[in-house]
Amino acid sequence: MEGWPGGIILAGLKSALVILVLLGVAAYLVLAERKLLARFQVRYGPNRAGPGGILQPLADMVKLFTKEDIVPEGADRAIFLVAPALVAGTVLMSFAVVPWGPEFSLGGRRIQGVVADLPVGVLYIFAMSSLAVYGVALGGWASNSKYSLLGGIRGAAQMISYELSLGLSLVPVVMMAGSFSLVRIVEAQQTVPFGLLQPVSLVIFLVSAVAETKRIPFDLPEAENELVAGYHTEYSGMRFGIFFLGEYVNMLVLGSMVATMFLGGWKGPVLPPLVWFLLKVTGVAFLLIWVRGTFPRLRYDQLMHLGWKVLLPASALNVLATGAVLALLGS
Repeated sequence: MEGWPGGIILAGLKSALVILVLLGVAAYLVLAERKLLARFQVRYGPNRAGPGGILQPLADMVKLFTKEDIVPEGADRAIFLVAPALVAGTVLMSFAVVPWGPEFSLGGRRIQGVVADLPVGVLYIFAMSSLAVYGVALGGWASNSKYSLLGGIRGAAQMISYELSLGLSLVPVVMMAGSFSLVRIVEAQQTVPFGLLQPVSLVIFLVSAVAETKRIPFDLPEAENELVAGYHTEYSGMRFGIFFLGEYVNMLVLGSMVATMFLGGWKGPVLPPLVWFLLKVTGVAFLLIWVRGTFPRLRYDQLMHLGWKVLLPASALNVLATGAVLALLGS
């Protein structure tokens, strides 16, 4: 496996492994959320399929695969069918540059703990998340439904608005690490994680990340008391499941970004690097679930006010402050 053919085969194997793990973890993250929300609300969660409900994700998968796949009359069929894959595909591709461990040796060959260590990894992540906007907007528009169209418009406006503060919140981290590579950023946190040095960036990133995943209290594109189910109202069967899957994989990607950019990535004492990385990612996912079970939904004007008038100016000021401090330290 020397040379470029071996490299392509190795990248393909790592990609397949990462996708399988992501899909499996996302399926059981749904079960974990349902169980945790049930405990928060003093009730039972899923407990029928298997011991303690452990087989519930498999039962849900069978249900989604066997449900009828309906395309509404008057819908743009081609775009309607492609939109869910665009959302889930871009999220899965985002994980290609996320490092889950240090370089290790296998069979005398040095293997990086990442599918692809791109020198512009942070920009690649934002490029993929920007493409996901099209899946939400096109899915709502192509459904030929006013509820879906309103949900798609809301989703596009929300994701574009919070993408700005999300991106600016990472600029101080990139400035301190001196690189856009996620591997280099983890290595730059050898002594102190950036979450301690950049608490403002961490808070802005977490709030913007919740808005990017369209979860409570920012789930306006899916507000059931206003829009039935929002941009995926007309979807059924596995196409609805793909939208749903994309949301939970996105939770894992954003949790991985928080772990990588602010919590030192795979670094930690005693435990293996992969275990540290998984603990940090699941900790962020638990926080997102806790937020969902705690806060009420914002009004749409409150959503936009927070994004444009609070988070965006705060993230811009934080960039200026970080630049000033780094300039003073450098001089």
